[in-house]
Amino acid sequence: MWQVMVKVIKTVQEDEITSGNVKDRHSAPFSPVPERTQFSRSREQTCPDRTTTWKQKALSPLWWQERILKARAGGGLGIVCRTQAFMALLLLGLNLPRAKSDCEFFESEKLCVCSLLEESEMQNFFDCLQATTYELRGGNLEQFAAFYQMEPPPHLIDILEVLQVRKLVFTDLIVPEVLLPGALEFASHPLQLSEIEFVNCTFLRMGSQRQTGRPSPLRVSSLRFHKATADSLADRCDELSGVSRWLEILKNLTLTESQITSIPCKIGQMFVGLHSLDISGNYFQDESIKSSFCHGAFPELQVLKLRHNQLTSYHAVCETIGPLNMLTHLDLSQNNFSTGFSSSAQCTWPQSLRVFNLSGTGLEHMEWSLPPNLEVLDLSANSIITLDLSLPALKELYLSNNRLQAVPPLKNLPGLEVLSVDQNQISHLPSKSLLQLKHLQILQAGHNLYNCSCPYAWELRDLASKLPALTNWPDDYTCRFPLHHRDSLVKNMSSSPLQCSQAVVTHASAVILLSSLHLFFCLFLI
Repeated sequence: MWQVMVKVIKTVQEDEITSGNVKDRHSAPFSPVPERTQFSRSREQTCPDRTTTWKQKALSPLWWQERILKARAGGGLGIVCRTQAFMALLLLGLNLPRAKSDCEFFESEKLCVCSLLEESEMQNFFDCLQATTYELRGGNLEQFAAFYQMEPPPHLIDILEVLQVRKLVFTDLIVPEVLLPGALEFASHPLQLSEIEFVNCTFLRMGSQRQTGRPSPLRVSSLRFHKATADSLADRCDELSGVSRWLEILKNLTLTESQITSIPCKIGQMFVGLHSLDISGNYFQDESIKSSFCHGAFPELQVLKLRHNQLTSYHAVCETIGPLNMLTHLDLSQNNFSTGFSSSAQCTWPQSLRVFNLSGTGLEHMEWSLPPNLEVLDLSANSIITLDLSLPALKELYLSNNRLQAVPPLKNLPGLEVLSVDQNQISHLPSKSLLQLKHLQILQAGHNLYNCSCPYAWELRDLASKLPALTNWPDDYTCRFPLHHRDSLVKNMSSSPLQCSQAVVTHASAVILLSSLHLFFCLFLI
């Protein structure tokens, strides 16, 4: 029977692509109401009732052979039978207690959201036929803890390999930890499944994890935990032995806003193939970072995000990250380095580092050593007054929302393509230096304190006409000085080179006249 079920699913998938009876979701679709009516009619015509009688019929291989004939006769009928195969997988193959849930399909995202807190009959699953992402929301999975030793039999693996699911999301659930190895075992078989997420879930510690005999290749490359609650990971390396073989080949791991203070050294050493680690929004401190990134931990890490933790020492982080010689992207934003500065402290960053985010870290100056081969540097949302950088490979520099009074020197930044200096205290832009940046594509310089006196207003208008990279011109460029022009657009200032020259001449003449009068009165009084 299971071989027939696999054949039905594969036949239906081919029919969906080749049959003219199945509408592509990007072609002219049916209106929502007629489409639902058509599926309802299809279920009445081709599918058995959703009672015990249906379960009895589904046990018969002859019944599945009939489904194949109908799947070949019409794609729309085949789609319905594919769902029956999926439900048979759940109810017969797993032999679990029948779970009731209410599902809703979001077509634009190809997302099916099922709530375990609601009860409904099986036909509600038909709304999710096109979904590639499935989200299970709300419920307690403790009732399934007894099934943690179950392994998928060969006929069930055949079914799993032809499913179309690409991403699984578990939200607002209570999950016994003993279920995780079994869940990953099942997740290793769907050929298109690549992402698993746990959002706002509570994990219950219920004993050691099992270790199965022969490892299955894990196709899931991304594992994400957001706002997850669990016992501390300290002294739990033995308990994670059941999932260690998957940790070794995982590529992307996210552990955000989950009140984590550290990652035990031995656990970090399990992630020998990890490329991206996001531990933002936790409670990591300078000392716990050192212990988490011990020798041998995360050896192939390329992207590290430590945003919004409790780090205070720039030098300590530099020493910790230094050995990660494959690291290309580092995010330290929204930590507090305002008091952790020491001009004498030196450290060596990985030569491989290309993207560095230090935004919102309380910096008042930037005299620390920087990675020499940076291509993207974000120093926005700080309190920097002056800055002088020498980074020949730099392509993008973000300095928005600081206290800069002038654009930093650009002579040592020849490859700059993006420069952001908006929301500072800059009074004018250095036209000559900016026009010499041959690769500049984007210049953000709005919302500054521009001086619209001669000749600054004319220079800015002239720069805007010669530099297409200037963004949000003219709306974000207003005058701050002189006072009678405050809040006026720089573009509307009528000054020109001739007018500015006349103003200079007039000013010089007035000075000469006043000086002559002063000299005349002095001689007269003598």
